[in-house]
Amino acid sequence: MSPDHAAEAVGARPGNRRAALVLVVLTPVIAELTWGLIPLSMAWLVLLLVPVYGAGILLVREAVRRTGRGWPSIVLLGVAYELVEDGIGLQALSSPTLYGAAEWGPRVLGLNVPYWEANVVYHVLFSAVIPILITELLFPAHRHVPFLKRTGLAFTAVVALAGVGVLRLAIPPSMDPGYVAPLPVVLGCVIAVAVLAVVALRIVPPRSVRQPTATLPPPRWAMGPLGAVGAFVLLGLLFPIGASGQPAFTEGNWVIVAMLATVALVTAIILVIRRWARSATWSDRHALLLAGGAVIGHTIFGAFSMAGTDVDRYGLLGVAVLMVVLIGFFDRRVAQRSLGTPDLHISAVDPQR
Repeated sequence: MSPDHAAEAVGARPGNRRAALVLVVLTPVIAELTWGLIPLSMAWLVLLLVPVYGAGILLVREAVRRTGRGWPSIVLLGVAYELVEDGIGLQALSSPTLYGAAEWGPRVLGLNVPYWEANVVYHVLFSAVIPILITELLFPAHRHVPFLKRTGLAFTAVVALAGVGVLRLAIPPSMDPGYVAPLPVVLGCVIAVAVLAVVALRIVPPRSVRQPTATLPPPRWAMGPLGAVGAFVLLGLLFPIGASGQPAFTEGNWVIVAMLATVALVTAIILVIRRWARSATWSDRHALLLAGGAVIGHTIFGAFSMAGTDVDRYGLLGVAVLMVVLIGFFDRRVAQRSLGTPDLHISAVDPQR
């Protein structure tokens, strides 16, 4: 058994600052830079997002692992994270002007609902699940234990809170001057975040691994393309493309069709991945290639929908090529780590009993 797997099997001691740092850096890079919202020529702006993205998602991950929960809890806290960022920090959830979010479809109770659906799915997947998954695959001995001790956790919470404040003071006053989210919206976001936290950390059952099944997932070589195509299609349903003012080239209330299709697709993706992950033949390499393919697909989508200039567009396509190389390198590392070890069923998705 390899040292990494042996440590995981007996239970690694909490504390891995390097893993925490990787997650802190990886989160804003995946969520913003490789998506095209930050032009590659202004990549330094990622540093400004490290507190809210990096510390925020690290806090999500630590809360879940400290309470022994799994991926369902990470998803719920990912939703809470999005509400804090968009509802309280940016105020885009209710703003009638910021990012043109109010033009994506009908507003309900003063909220930009199509915009919210797009961003909650995006942030759960590309700000929370995938960065955490990749980091834990790179540090397998600590995938189910905290990266931080109590002092580090407290510091992370303070930095994350400060990051929300920086976001609030830096973007709305300059891009949405004069708008302040109504108090009921802010209070509603706070209450929703509190409820999601209680459900995620107290009501959702602790993580438990079921017995492997005989289900056969697709071959490893297919996972990357499946992840890329799935991410591209999902984002195409969620976000306006080109000159279109609404998601999926819809107009007016027809955006509801795209929103319902998104719910159906996300549900199908969750069910399929859960079934694959329970297979006796599922491995860390399957999970890495699937997640890596999704990141590549989202970068290619960003090149055609988010990039403002040809330089940025070709730059993002170059980043996508670079990610293919990096994922191949990490895949070889995971393969070498697994050589000579027993056939351990370590699922990347924690099935709940």
